[in-house]
Amino acid sequence: MFDTAIAGSLPKPAWLAETGKLWPTWRAQGDELRQAKLDATLLWIKAQEDAGLDVIGDGEMSRQHFVHGFLERVDGIDFEHKVEMGIRNDRYKAMVPQVVSSLTLKGRVHEAEARFLRAHTTRKTKFTLPGPMTIVDTVADRFYGDRVKMAFAFAELLNQEALALQADGIDIVQFDEPAFNVFLDEAADWGVKALERAAQGLTCTTAVHICYGYGIAANIDWKKTLGQEWRQYERVFPALAASSIDQVSLECIHSQVPPELMALLAGKDVMVGVIDVASDQVETAEEVADTIGRALQFVPRERLIACTNCGLAPMGRDVAEAKLRALAAGAALARQRLGAV
Repeated sequence: MFDTAIAGSLPKPAWLAETGKLWPTWRAQGDELRQAKLDATLLWIKAQEDAGLDVIGDGEMSRQHFVHGFLERVDGIDFEHKVEMGIRNDRYKAMVPQVVSSLTLKGRVHEAEARFLRAHTTRKTKFTLPGPMTIVDTVADRFYGDRVKMAFAFAELLNQEALALQADGIDIVQFDEPAFNVFLDEAADWGVKALERAAQGLTCTTAVHICYGYGIAANIDWKKTLGQEWRQYERVFPALAASSIDQVSLECIHSQVPPELMALLAGKDVMVGVIDVASDQVETAEEVADTIGRALQFVPRERLIACTNCGLAPMGRDVAEAKLRALAAGAALARQRLGAV
């Protein structure tokens, strides 16, 4: 009861890349960089295990960015001539690559780090991929001329990699779709369908992560405009409840999301965000357990997974490590309160 897991990303050590950035510059190149990425992955596998987490991820150490790390292995994308584009409905600007021709995979994308993860822990493993709608919102289209058509083209490539990750021994394949909280009508209309295409044929556990963004200034400022109740989930949760996806990850602690919206996910495992990624204040075990307790009013105990609100990538490493320990300690306290220890 109450498995614990991270949403996906963790801070890159200073010897691997710049710290505190979503698009950090690598500290090395070539073979040295490849080894450094795996070294950092091992560091975070050990840190998650030491903290007591049940589901272990690679921390996305091998990716400069959670979307672009996938795109780098896709033919039909021009990284040499990036253009500035508004991300998440112009919430912030970024330099992004351009889709210039039909999309195909160059080969495996995350084989090295997925197999490394599987080989270095005996616990459940989770591996994350960007969702098709979020990819579409993070590249400039100079070929397809249609967001839906391009999303399904990406979904086919994601599906190829997801099936390969399953063959690598990964237990949970998660797709990250923060765009679902921005393009609400499109998410319910075709976004969930594209997500299902990306997960087609998987027999391992499938998950989708939907948050209000990393703890960066642009996202924090955006949240301030959303009012006293954040009801974005209300638009897409019914479509996800009717979908083939097994787990849904959502933001909870220190948010204005009405907890009763979790009831819209009946039949799904719910990854409840009990760790705030927008604050360096480390949660107490009591705070985490209290958040789990509130969620239990709307989520059956056997379906609740304690998670982080989003990725921890922009945080300081010491803060992230402390928050992982708080996550595990809070889940343990919640089990104790329910007499399940």
